[in-house]
Amino acid sequence: MHDNLIERYLTDMLEVRSSRSGALETSYYPALEHLLTSLGKTLSPKARCVINLANRGASLPDGGLFAAD
Repeated sequence: MHDNLIERYLTDMLEVRSSRSGALETSYYPALEHLLTSLGKTLSPKARCVINLANRGASLPDGGLFAAD
């Protein structure tokens, strides 16, 4: 299972890069979110990745992992 996740992550990143239209960092966030959420489903408790979090006093974090409940 994990091999397929890594392969999909790398493929998603390659597709963004190959388009030559992505922003430097943020264009890769969807691929990272999918990877981390998929891995989070295997944890106990299950976790979900959320990208572009609200500012809660620590500036604007790129993302975070949260328990599914």
